[in-house]
Amino acid sequence: MFETLSDRLDKVFTGLRGKGRLSDADIDATAREIRIALLEADVALPVVREFIAAVKDRARGSEVSQALNPAQQIIKIVNEELVGVLGGETRRIRYAKTSPTVIMLAGLQGAGKTTLAGKLGRWLKAQGHTPLLVACDLQRPNAVNQLSIVAGQAGVDVYAPQPGNGVGDPIAVARESIEHARRTMHDVVVVDTAGRLGIDAELMAQAAGIRDAVQPDETLFVVDAMIGQDAVTTAIAFQEGVGFSGVVLTKLDGDARGGAALSVRGVTGQPIMFASTGEKLVDFDVFHPERMASRILGMGDVLTLIEQAEQAFDADQAEKMAGKLASRDGFTLEDFLEQMMAIRRMGPIANLLKMLPGAGQMKEQLASIDDRDLDRTAAIIRSMTPGERVNTKIINSSRKVRIANGSGVTVTEVNSLLERFVQAQKMMGQMAGSMGMPGMGPMSKKARGRQQQVAARKGKKGKKAPARRQIGGGMPPGGIPGLPPGQGVPDLSKLDFSQFKDR
Repeated sequence: MFETLSDRLDKVFTGLRGKGRLSDADIDATAREIRIALLEADVALPVVREFIAAVKDRARGSEVSQALNPAQQIIKIVNEELVGVLGGETRRIRYAKTSPTVIMLAGLQGAGKTTLAGKLGRWLKAQGHTPLLVACDLQRPNAVNQLSIVAGQAGVDVYAPQPGNGVGDPIAVARESIEHARRTMHDVVVVDTAGRLGIDAELMAQAAGIRDAVQPDETLFVVDAMIGQDAVTTAIAFQEGVGFSGVVLTKLDGDARGGAALSVRGVTGQPIMFASTGEKLVDFDVFHPERMASRILGMGDVLTLIEQAEQAFDADQAEKMAGKLASRDGFTLEDFLEQMMAIRRMGPIANLLKMLPGAGQMKEQLASIDDRDLDRTAAIIRSMTPGERVNTKIINSSRKVRIANGSGVTVTEVNSLLERFVQAQKMMGQMAGSMGMPGMGPMSKKARGRQQQVAARKGKKGKKAPARRQIGGGMPPGGIPGLPPGQGVPDLSKLDFSQFKDR
């Protein structure tokens, strides 16, 4: 969504990095380029003016003039101001003191309210709540049926007493749903309301009637991040006609410029609370302003990456895997398949790598990564017998032909996977022996003593001690076993991280 804005800002900052001190002319030129980048990204003009004024004011202050690296200070200022535009701190749902907590969804038709209701219901269930989705969109054809299907996929209950398709009173349904939630012990009620193709008096009157009937603790304005400046116009109209306490951005996975969506917070003063980044129910999360700002400036989003990994990997499994990795022969293809499937659950590989700092500098490499390569690798491993997965040495020529036929690949691809897996297996054994494994504790004194004795004997024979592995340099020749040669994780040691030095 924000790649165009990220590219423009990166070019602006690249021009600053070679300067030892910034003059007023440099600051003005930088501010001008940032203003153009924001306007081209569809950010509202009042927001741009306020943003640029704040950046210029701080750039001329002591924090830049007295800095050892003024360029890094400018990046720091832009990052902090961008976080402010996006809302500052992460805003959480305010739950009612007495159940149920009522969350009302409002917005135009096509913004994705019904799907979002399912995503929000699934997220609330994962947080330990028992949500109830309420079908109050009785106007749009099949809206009630769609909400029932989405609720089933999310594993939550739905209250839909009316068939919809123009039949039923949405205000009465909303009012009755609260008492129904109390009887059925649901602690959160999510009310899905009707939308229109445009703002009209009937839409506002119905939304205001539902609001008055249920007295929501949170009213979330759902806005399509791809509709451009209309997002700001619609937000203002809903704020004046109905009022809302938070914003949800949908379709952030689109290719529109997206700046208008960032303007909603600046224009309405209401925080962005959630973001939807895809069509699946799992493509939904809390909106973190500081993380989004970091992504826009090309600094990555390591915290979100860690959170996704924690959800995909079981703690006990990780501890067990650490023990296997400590032995050179302990890591098998069966273990590799298990770990690869966990990574696939985290989402597309390219999206995960984009969260790394400096990912913007390896776009071509990321574009070449195809998740289907992982699927082919999984097919090869699943075509093996349990014995072959544990001990790859028994796989002879005839077995390779059988595996290739069973997985729909060539014998060459089977050979390539086996070769790269053996290399990765050896590398993991070396890393486990020299550095210890996460979760295993540090290497024992006795083991370190043996290693030092071996190193001393090698030194006497005139051999050089092996060099330390650097970031990205530990990749086995040929890349990751699950990906074709040349499509492994790029060597991050070649990336320029100088702009993050002060962070």
